[in-house]
Amino acid sequence: MNKFILLFITLFWFGSVQACYDENVGDSENFTNCQKAAEQGYYKAQSNLGLLYYEGQGIVQDYKQAFFWFSKAADQGDTVAQYLLGMMYFKGQGGIQDYKQAFFWYSKAAEQGYYKAQSNLGLLYYEGQGIVQDYKQAFFWISKAADQGFTGAQVGLGVMYHEGQGVTQDYKQAFFWYSKAAEQGDTGAQYLLGMMYFKGQGAVQDYKQAASWFSRAAEQGDAPAQYTLGMMYAKGQGVIQDYVMAHMWFNITSSNGYKDSANKRDVIARGISAEQRSEAHKLAREWVAEHQ
Repeated sequence: MNKFILLFITLFWFGSVQACYDENVGDSENFTNCQKAAEQGYYKAQSNLGLLYYEGQGIVQDYKQAFFWFSKAADQGDTVAQYLLGMMYFKGQGGIQDYKQAFFWYSKAAEQGYYKAQSNLGLLYYEGQGIVQDYKQAFFWISKAADQGFTGAQVGLGVMYHEGQGVTQDYKQAFFWYSKAAEQGDTGAQYLLGMMYFKGQGAVQDYKQAASWFSRAAEQGDAPAQYTLGMMYAKGQGVIQDYVMAHMWFNITSSNGYKDSANKRDVIARGISAEQRSEAHKLAREWVAEHQ
């Protein structure tokens, strides 16, 4: 082949690949560039093209096409594509739901160190989906992902230490991992960390710290934290007793049907003045409007 033609083809191919990841071009152009490179067998472009189809960027969303291109890239060893293919098998997107295939592809990506695949593989072992339930293996893989800073895995690892699943029960370790995820803003971890402080598990009992972490989770919309914070305001635990604030939080959680929030709100309402009830309702409306 003429060297000039070969050079032109190489540059054209490389240019398509590079443009496939160019954040400065539009979705439609990005799709075209990815498609060109993917059809030439470049696995990164195949993976990215699958993602464009999956999310419907520059093209109509199409799970079957996403599945097709993720499969192409996964077969070439692309870790992200292997993870996403596993996810699609798990959810039954673009094909038949198949936990065994999800397990297979998560394993491929997890063994290459991809933290999301490690976490999901751990969950499959934890739930016994696609594989025999095995808490020790679940603990092993979730630990791998947690060590890489993945908050979901850090919470999961905290739960396993807390419950003694796949590992000896250890409240201090549970506290440690909940703290890691909570400090990154995970609402579930913030609530669980609050409960550790509330009960004195893994740390000295501290109602103020408990209320602080419940507040952080509550502000992000976590219903259990909102309800518990309402209880703390009603009893004056870790906060100054405030029936207006208790009413507000119970009112917010009752709108979502959480536990016996409506009953708790009504009990509080009977013990406060009409002016206080009005203020509590106002605060609840303002909170909901601000967090919609």
